[in-house]
Amino acid sequence: MTTAAIDIQNLTKEYSNGKGCRNVTITIGEGEAFGFLGPNGAGKSTLVKMLVGLIMPTNGEARLFGDPIGSVAARKHIGYLPELYRYQEWLTGKEVIELHGRLCGMAKEEAHARIPMLLDRVGLGSRGKDRVKHYSKGMQQRLGLACALVNDPPILFLDEPSSALDPVGRMDVRRLLQELKQEGKTIFLNSHLLEEVETICDRIALLNNGVILRHGQVHEVLYAQTRWRFKIGGFTPEILPWLVETSGIPLQLSIPDAAHTDTESYSAEPSLDTVWLEAIIDNEEQVGFITTLIVNQGMTLYQVQPVRERLEEWFMEAVSGLSHRGEHE
Repeated sequence: MTTAAIDIQNLTKEYSNGKGCRNVTITIGEGEAFGFLGPNGAGKSTLVKMLVGLIMPTNGEARLFGDPIGSVAARKHIGYLPELYRYQEWLTGKEVIELHGRLCGMAKEEAHARIPMLLDRVGLGSRGKDRVKHYSKGMQQRLGLACALVNDPPILFLDEPSSALDPVGRMDVRRLLQELKQEGKTIFLNSHLLEEVETICDRIALLNNGVILRHGQVHEVLYAQTRWRFKIGGFTPEILPWLVETSGIPLQLSIPDAAHTDTESYSAEPSLDTVWLEAIIDNEEQVGFITTLIVNQGMTLYQVQPVRERLEEWFMEAVSGLSHRGEHE
């Protein structure tokens, strides 16, 4: 049985303006990467601040490796990168990391010894000798990751860790988080970058107006429905009703999105020679049956591919039509 690194039971924070979060219950196993999603103002940062001990809950409880949140013992388990970070601009990057190490109770020599490795790992390298006032926002975010890792914590709370980075920087952070996960770190990731969550996280929860709407395994969300697409040459309009009747599968003309297919040769007009067909199909035997029917009718089958449900679709479908509290918590 997996050890519970983070155990949250009915955790609630109520504010007079009605914001906060209510009755949040989540258990996250040791070594698991957990994605926490929701619109702006949903209450995500409120929950994270409770878990790291910055604010006290109104009701409920949570424990980190069995220690109650807010306690000194619980804080020893965590590294934290807040969404809004500010570092002393008159210090060098090395000095900022060393300061955070000392605040974690590390001996000066121990903290100093880890600094070169941490700077390399977050992509700052020799820039650790520069003063923070000369750092870009992206560099400061990398510095914040190094500070969160300075005491080698078993749990990482990361609030939008890639928000200030360019695409190359985001890939660097993504690789780092994957490495940390492989090393057995427990990662609580609050991110608007859904592709980042897809790549890194094992499970996800969706918060809206302070309440969890949905939760589940990432792979179950992404493959909740298996849609298949067929790129066909030599297509004529009368073929489609025949295929539907013969296969018993409701195939239809489709315009695939650019993220999954090459759409340049596709047109929605069934009179044109090359088209895409799409259907929700239960198993691969049905896929094989359809491809056989297509080939036997003398058409050319250029491509067959499953299309997974992307996290963005899951997110948007869940919050569609719901009210949101706005940009600020």
